[in-house]
Amino acid sequence: MAVDHIRYDILVQEALRGVVHRVLMDAAKNGLPGEHHFYISFDTRADGVRLSPRMLAQYPTEMTVVLQHQFWDLAVTESGFEVGVSFGGVPERLAVPFAAVKAFFDPSVQFGLQFEETADAEAQVSEQTGEGAAAANDPDAARSPGEHQAMTQGNVAVPVPANPDPAATTSDAQPDKPVGGGEVVRLDRFRKK
Repeated sequence: MAVDHIRYDILVQEALRGVVHRVLMDAAKNGLPGEHHFYISFDTRADGVRLSPRMLAQYPTEMTVVLQHQFWDLAVTESGFEVGVSFGGVPERLAVPFAAVKAFFDPSVQFGLQFEETADAEAQVSEQTGEGAAAANDPDAARSPGEHQAMTQGNVAVPVPANPDPAATTSDAQPDKPVGGGEVVRLDRFRKK
């Protein structure tokens, strides 16, 4: 199998994170248009994430925040966003780097993105350029078993039709129920076998 020296997987992830950045920039500037609202899931352990100790104890690995009714002071930078939200009636301020975002979903139009761990992808690049001579000949050799399974199952930045888990939702807003289907596009379709 040929080695992907360009790293299209990382480029696609960055481009799709750019979609999240642009959508949030527009929402910060102009508010949410129409019925649009966002579910944003992120890794609470990622570098640069700022949460209160109470929220970190409640969501030690992953959290989904809903930007719909009870949020304020959305500020977006090149590297992430900060927002005030209400968790069970208690106001909180959180900061999330875009690199920590695991999923983005707008139920009003059934649009979603799911991201793979970028730290694993960057580690692969360094292994290929340094000690990872085996990985240069076989890119799958550098992947952990879990990452290989995620990659072969299409668990990468692609549109997703499913509604995020409402139990993980951290806003008082009621989640919309999806009414239509969608197609999950797997990047493996385009890989040479």
